[in-house]
Amino acid sequence: MVAMGAGEWREFAAAGTRTGKLATVRADGRPHIAPIWFVLDGDDILFNTGADTLKGRNLRRDGRASLCVDDDTPPYSFVVVSGTVTVSEDLAEVRRWAAAIGGRYMGADRAEEFGRRNGVPGELLVRLTPAGIVAERDVAD
Repeated sequence: MVAMGAGEWREFAAAGTRTGKLATVRADGRPHIAPIWFVLDGDDILFNTGADTLKGRNLRRDGRASLCVDDDTPPYSFVVVSGTVTVSEDLAEVRRWAAAIGGRYMGADRAEEFGRRNGVPGELLVRLTPAGIVAERDVAD
C-alpha cells in the first residue's frame, strides 16, 4: 500500500466516471451513505442534490460529510475525503456545476442538458472542503 500525494489523489478521483459514496449524518445520529456524481474544483468536491432528499436535509442540518472514491479492480486504490460542506441555492452556480458534472458522467454533448435539468429551484450545489484526506494506491500489492 502506497500513500497518494495531493496531485495523485485528485487525478485518481477525477479519472473517468468513478462515482463517490457520500456519507452524511442523519438527525438521529445514524450514518447515511448514497452514491453521487461529482467534480473537483481544486481540492473541493462539488455535487448536486435535491434540497428535500435525505442527504440534502442531512447536509443542511449538519455540515459534515465524507466521500469515498475507489477502484474496485486489483491492485485496488481509494480516496476518502472528510470535511465540511457549504450549500448553495444560487441557480446560476447550481446550473453551471450541474452541467460540468453531467459532462463528466454523460459526455460533453449532454452537459447542458444536465445543467438545465438540475439547475432548477429545489436543487442544491454542495461544496465539500477537505479537512482530512486518506488516499492509498496499490492496496493489494
